[in-house]
Amino acid sequence: MSQTPIGLFYGSSTCYTEMTAEKIQLRLGADRVTCFNIADTPINLAEDYDYLILGIPTWDYGELQEDWENIWPELDTISVEGKHIALYGQGDQIGYPEWFLDAMGYLHDKLVAAGALPTGYWPVEGYSFEGSQALTSDGQFFVGLALDDENQFEDSEARIAAWCDGLIDAWQL
Repeated sequence: MSQTPIGLFYGSSTCYTEMTAEKIQLRLGADRVTCFNIADTPINLAEDYDYLILGIPTWDYGELQEDWENIWPELDTISVEGKHIALYGQGDQIGYPEWFLDAMGYLHDKLVAAGALPTGYWPVEGYSFEGSQALTSDGQFFVGLALDDENQFEDSEARIAAWCDGLIDAWQL
């Protein structure tokens, strides 16, 4: 078993998703969160954690980031049933308004279908986009923390803090 209760797994081609992982770890505490870049760490290590935070950016027209794309088939081979998951995504609501955070929605659907227990939904207020695969069925929430460090970097710190505080309450950690 792991030393911390939360495993945070992320893929990042630019610095934004990685920087967010570090901010989440800082907010929740290094005694609670261990960070893993999926480019360097086998995703099956996620099985060692009961609580998972997964960070995924959306590229271009709703595409998976390259590291997530490389391990996508492996996600079907790991056991996430009964594990508590929370997702965060990076996207560009101005440059790609029709596909804002789509990859986060794809990851959510894959993990929930495998029995994961989602936490950390985030309200859509404060964003301007045309479409997203990362919305709940009622369209009122994203399926995880929605970040756009390209266009709303100044809002990210407060969003991360509020989301992390919500996870602590929900997971009672």
